[in-house]
Amino acid sequence: MLRYILAAATLAATVLPSVSFAEKEATDTTKRELVARSELPGQNFRDYLNLFKPRKKLEPVEISYSKNWLDQQPTASGDEHFKCLAEALYFEARGESVRGQFAVAEVILNRVKSSRFPNSLCGVIKQGTGKKYQCQFTYTCDGHKEVIREKKAYERVSKVARVAIDGVAKELTEGATHYHTTAVRPSWSRVYKETARIGVHIFYRHNYRTASN
Repeated sequence: MLRYILAAATLAATVLPSVSFAEKEATDTTKRELVARSELPGQNFRDYLNLFKPRKKLEPVEISYSKNWLDQQPTASGDEHFKCLAEALYFEARGESVRGQFAVAEVILNRVKSSRFPNSLCGVIKQGTGKKYQCQFTYTCDGHKEVIREKKAYERVSKVARVAIDGVAKELTEGATHYHTTAVRPSWSRVYKETARIGVHIFYRHNYRTASN
């Protein structure tokens, strides 16, 4: 038995070369940069958000929450998850204020970070799609084809999506994972904690019970 253990240890030492601190630091830096650009596979998105956070927190950018401010920002681009978020903001919040659009984007990102929801932007946004009116975001299951007809509005929400994904926007909703318009009052709104009211949306987060309370 000892001979087998020694043989296994020798093999491990041969197959797994030592990695210098500098090499590991460079690898981690690369992964963090990938996170910032949202170019990671969807199934790994949450893991990378949690494991490779920058050691120094990025400072929030100065956002005036106006259309003029958005128009001054560079054209936004990104991978499929960026496109999913931009599309969701277009269909869910293009008629909202810029602040309201950032708040909706924040809710979607909060869901990605929560173990209660799918672990990618596209996964969160398309959850339940395919079952009419049983999805999380109605536009994905209302039976109507998603057609983007307002190019300028899409360009603006795309910039909101880019800033939100890059993690440099200030928090607006205190960790909210749900919202609804002021025109309705779903049953779950009576048991979740209201965290913010922005434009025509009211935002909520779960009331988690722990051993301490």
